[in-house]
This record gives sequence, C-alpha cells and structure tokens, in this order.
Amino acid sequence: QVQLVESGGGLVQPGGSLRLSCAASGRIFSVDAMGWYRQASGKQRELVAIITSDGKTEYVESVKDRVTISRDSANDTVALRMNSLKPEDTAVYYCYARVLSGWPLRTAAYWGQGTQVIVTS
Repeated sequence: QVQLVESGGGLVQPGGSLRLSCAASGRIFSVDAMGWYRQASGKQRELVAIITSDGKTEYVESVKDRVTISRDSANDTVALRMNSLKPEDTAVYYCYARVLSGWPLRTAAYWGQGTQVIVTS
C-alpha cells in the first residue's frame, strides 16, 4: 500500500505565494513521475506540473511562469512552489505519483487526498 500525504494549502491573497508538499510512503520500490493536479469547482481535474525520475518537468501553460516543481527522490517527496497567485488558481490540489511497489512488483498511479488552495482578497 502506498500513501501520499499533502500539506501546505490555504488561503492567500492575489499576488501571494504558497508551497505545497507531498510525501509518498509505504512499500515503495521506486517512484517514477511525481506531480500535481488541480480541480476547480465545476471543472475537470487538470495537470499543473509533473517531474520525472530524471528531473524532466512539464507545466500547464497557465502556470509555467509562476510555478516551480521540485522533488527529493531520496525521500520520495515532491513540492510545488506557486508565486503570483491568481483567483483562478483556486482549486483543490492533488499530489500524484506513479509508483513501482508491492509484490509482485507493479506500477500504479496514486493520489493524495487533496489540499485546498483559495486565492482571494
């Protein structure tokens, strides 16, 4: 069993910054990609940023100049630094990881429980 636990969401004013963190734990053999998705009220979940095991990153166009994703592969953690936040960034942010785990080993996608980010004045 693999768990992803997020932290760092909250209420912030427009133009402010937040840092989200996520830690993976459990019977993990290795972690491939880790990333962040978000889901605003009434909208579909969308990719925000993702980082592979070799450090390649991908960002959704709407955030790429304001957001930085990073990971600590030794500790199976991923962080998302968000700057210049806008009201349209308001959403529940979900940590994602593609993990090789279990016995027999298998690759599966795992999700955190979500952390709310609200950007409002």
